[in-house]
Amino acid sequence: MKKKLLALGVAAALSLSLAACTTPEEGTNGDTLIKVGFSQIGSESGWRTANTDSVKASLSKDNGFELTFADAMGKQENQIKALRDFITAGVDVISFTPIVETGWDQVLQEIKDAGIPVVLVDRLVDTTVEDPYVTWVGADFRLEGQLAGQWVKENYPDAKIFELQGQLGSGAQIERELGFHEYMAANIIGQATGNFNREDGKVAMEAALAKYPDMNLLFAHNDDMGLGAIEAIKAAGKVPGVDIIIVTVDGVKAGLEALLEGEINYIVECNPVFGDQIADLIKKVYADEPVNKENIVVDATFEHGTFTQEELDQRKY
Repeated sequence: MKKKLLALGVAAALSLSLAACTTPEEGTNGDTLIKVGFSQIGSESGWRTANTDSVKASLSKDNGFELTFADAMGKQENQIKALRDFITAGVDVISFTPIVETGWDQVLQEIKDAGIPVVLVDRLVDTTVEDPYVTWVGADFRLEGQLAGQWVKENYPDAKIFELQGQLGSGAQIERELGFHEYMAANIIGQATGNFNREDGKVAMEAALAKYPDMNLLFAHNDDMGLGAIEAIKAAGKVPGVDIIIVTVDGVKAGLEALLEGEINYIVECNPVFGDQIADLIKKVYADEPVNKENIVVDATFEHGTFTQEELDQRKY
């Protein structure tokens, strides 16, 4: 019996010793890793996939992070569960891209009560919680809509426009729509959501072509929906980029390839490759260093006839 108790004691001591050696985990330079819980919307588009790849590459162990990544698969309830799991795990910083703007009050209050700082990525929240996040990094969605609207107004002021909206209630959908409508609201003859994915964009465009036969311009809130719409336009016997002018937002490879071919006429970039900026902000937040409340990712615009194959070959996504 004494031997058994002694063996158990040695085993327990060894276990504690190993735990002391491995917790908290250390990076390659010997520094303690910053534990980050990151919740992504899903993989609804090429843009989202590129953004996820950038986040994972930047929040790596080599860069000083211990990343717990959660894919919400397009459902807010999954994302809320992930955020609560991060609280339970005791992460140092929580970062996430909110699927929609509202519905976060309770979980954000729980995060705040736990004393865990939040870094928002890509989209913002509409909440009653005071100071729900420390900082945000992403694109200026309203400016993206404005840039699209300005180009249409300058080149096709009399266009009859169908608008393919992103996921309703998301920051990207709300702000891109507001920005575009500042210039072209009076020309919009119909709207429908394509949920930021290609298949839904195709289905919505099929219905729109039947309902609005005089439509001659499409504004799609992202490239993937625009690419789905192109399939529907071709199936209807029309020529995309000619019979129906197409303006989109994102600048993913497939979208820019369609731009080169003349099937998309104008793209407002929404650059997804800003994982390095996210990592820098998280390090500063963890160290309690001052950060800007808002951090804008710089975007560009691309027009058929001026964008080149060489430019496409140099793109990172």
